[in-house]
Amino acid sequence: MFKVKQINGKDVYYSDLIETEHFFTSRNLIVKDNIEEICEYLNIATKELIHPTQIHSDKIEIVKENKYIYDSTDALILNIKNKAVYLNFADCVPVILYDYKNNISAIAHAGWRGTAERIAQKTAIRMIKIFNSNPKYIVAAIGPCISFEEFETYPDAIKKLKASITKINTPYFNGNFADLKGLNKEQLNEIGIFDIDVCPYCTVKDNDKFFSYRKENKTKNRHSAVIKIR
Repeated sequence: MFKVKQINGKDVYYSDLIETEHFFTSRNLIVKDNIEEICEYLNIATKELIHPTQIHSDKIEIVKENKYIYDSTDALILNIKNKAVYLNFADCVPVILYDYKNNISAIAHAGWRGTAERIAQKTAIRMIKIFNSNPKYIVAAIGPCISFEEFETYPDAIKKLKASITKINTPYFNGNFADLKGLNKEQLNEIGIFDIDVCPYCTVKDNDKFFSYRKENKTKNRHSAVIKIR
């Protein structure tokens, strides 16, 4: 279940399914503008809060000691204590993954292109292959993003999204509308991850809480997904 807490009086949202420090910021806590207070809350140095350059790709990187720049990357896997990662969003799907057995975390940025490329699923597979994570010990939180009824796209995108899952008949499509939350959940289900918390908020309908690229005329503002391992 998603719950709300505050950092210096500003709302952030978290899932009680994930047992390490994490949260999804709201529109009143932009990370780049509030990095010092966020790092103070996380008890880390500002340089230890790592953010990649996102480009709507399926490129995944593993965070390394003393490396702080991750170009053209849309998912980061973290297995180093006293570091944290964050990625930015404004309608796209934020997916936090956490292997509570091995204490390994990740965040994936899944817009419609990332969803079509199965970036969240590929990130989990990378955790499984490189760190021997077992899918039954991986939990996921799918954060605030555009909802099914608000995400209308063009037929070619729908075709690519349909190809991203193995089921032929699914409830994730209605004409040119697609359920990005549902598709990311389905992709994780396909590799054995079933403990998934899905945020009820929509960035368009709940625009008072979160940024929306569509509703706000291509706004450059972003809310974020943040995670730090114990």
